[in-house]
Amino acid sequence: MSVIRYSVATLSSSLASDLSSVENHLADQLSHQGVHVGVGERRSWRNSLPALARDLSDAGLDQVEVLLEHRLPLTSKRTDAILAGVHPRTGKHSYVVVELKQWSQANLWEDNDALVEIDGARYLSSHPSTQVAGYVQYLRDFSRAFEHTPEELQGVAYLHNATDFGVSDLLASEELAQAPMFTGERRGQFIEHLQSLLAKDASGADAADRLVRSKTAPSKQLMAVVAEEIREQEQFVLLDEQRTVRDMVLHQVKKAASADSKSVVLVTGGPGSGKSVIALSLMGELAREGRAAIHATGSRSFTQTLRKVAGKGSSRTQGLFKYFNNFMEAERNGLEVLILDEAHRIREKSVDRYTRKELREKARAQVDELLDAARVPVFLLDQNQVVRPGEMGTPDDIRLAAEAKGLGVHQIDLADQFRSGGSLAYIEWVERLLGLRDADAGPQPWDGADENFEVDVVDSPEELEARLQAHRNAGKGARMTAGFCWPWSDPRDDGSLVPDVTIGSWKRPWNLRGERSVGGAPPSALWATDPAGFGQVGCVYTAQGFEYDWNGVILGPDLVWRQAADGGRGAWLVRRAESRDGELTKKSVTDAQFDRLTRNTYKVLLTRGMVGTLIYSTDEETRELLRTMALARRAAESP
Repeated sequence: MSVIRYSVATLSSSLASDLSSVENHLADQLSHQGVHVGVGERRSWRNSLPALARDLSDAGLDQVEVLLEHRLPLTSKRTDAILAGVHPRTGKHSYVVVELKQWSQANLWEDNDALVEIDGARYLSSHPSTQVAGYVQYLRDFSRAFEHTPEELQGVAYLHNATDFGVSDLLASEELAQAPMFTGERRGQFIEHLQSLLAKDASGADAADRLVRSKTAPSKQLMAVVAEEIREQEQFVLLDEQRTVRDMVLHQVKKAASADSKSVVLVTGGPGSGKSVIALSLMGELAREGRAAIHATGSRSFTQTLRKVAGKGSSRTQGLFKYFNNFMEAERNGLEVLILDEAHRIREKSVDRYTRKELREKARAQVDELLDAARVPVFLLDQNQVVRPGEMGTPDDIRLAAEAKGLGVHQIDLADQFRSGGSLAYIEWVERLLGLRDADAGPQPWDGADENFEVDVVDSPEELEARLQAHRNAGKGARMTAGFCWPWSDPRDDGSLVPDVTIGSWKRPWNLRGERSVGGAPPSALWATDPAGFGQVGCVYTAQGFEYDWNGVILGPDLVWRQAADGGRGAWLVRRAESRDGELTKKSVTDAQFDRLTRNTYKVLLTRGMVGTLIYSTDEETRELLRTMALARRAAESP
């Protein structure tokens, strides 16, 4: 990870002599992490960093080390500054996370202590004390530097442009109990607070070294902590927009109860932006408050896994996890909250071949059923993960349906990334590779834009499996997935699995389709979480919604790259005849729909990894493109 680090003395001197050089250094270092720095961010550095440096210098903390824009482990979130030094009383290492705000006017939104409305801003924000406290807790959870000494890390919010009057609501908020907040009017108190945590005459170099070199604790993968999340205590640390979503929902729930009202919360975000973490955190919070809340998805694998893990030994807890089509006869507003995870999988209607005739005849749009079922329906979705015909969960679909009922919609977009090692650069690489971000831009080389995530192309399925197995031997999780380009047989009578995925002499079975274990393989719903799932190849329907450390993806013959005959840039060729997915190959699915759904499918498969992704294509020309795109960094690093 690129580290942007100064001593206070050096930072003060650099800012005083050439502010633009510091800005350029920050922008250059962040570019190595795949971060595109805009004018607004440069402006914030220009306004905030000199103020912080001045106060640190006036506090006599010239030997303290400052880590700027330090990235939180396994996310794309960055802290404004971390101060590293020595505690003046204990002599131990001491760290302070500083959240800098340029706000001059801000107030609590509708008297909610956790949500803040800023003059001129389009969106609500978390209270600065809440925000920095979240960063502190996250670092304590994920950085081994604080595994045994969490008390060495503290947080503080500094609104250096604000007077007490301008943010009086925030100063009266209960959120200040989480972390202190100072205004420019309280600059003296801010300096005294820093002096109480950092010694004036001690170098912070060793403390900074320790944090920079600290190992990242294993990620709390979703399913491993659901049971305690639902039944006991909150296990997930929510950051920024994630916390804003939770606080927004809780606010709307209380408002609905007191005012007999109803509203819709719409949350959008790409794979790994934390939608399911928010959903489960909300379930835990609402359960502890005794609220009538239900979690629902359109994914059998995801719902079954939640029931199995979170509801182990408790039929009551299992009952909290439903499917979208379970609400055809639901009482209107019978629930306080309905959390709709993976809402991009909402279908046109809930009916299927098992639906009773009387229900089939009066069936409504599924989105209407879900909107009607609760006082506060919460939709969490990524429209680029629609992978089957008939799925219609887009922000526009939901907003139009809500507005037709006269319901207000509160939308929050999750821009940050928690899957793929927190790598926004990798998500952009995948979307450009598949033509989902900008069809005219084309694929771009993976040139090491994010050194925290690994991408490589392998030359055979044998190499793919061997490398994934090596990661498993090292204690990491790993899975193989593939496009749906091979038949999918039921197990043989003796319980053995049929190796349908055949590439040359390499043969492996698909994951099971049923809900019980066969031949040592886990049921379909547990393929992504049970270690025994490694022996089978997963498809998009079992992988979607899950994550694992190492991700191995096989691109089948349904998606191949072909160079242009005139030597110009090539293009993807989507071959319908190579697909074995009966849903996608129906006559009712147009070629354009098939093309988009196929690309979306591979986006889902390529974005399951937390640490790295290994890619294999059955097509040689496609492998050549992938080698060119993925091995650019390796070539650049060669002597």
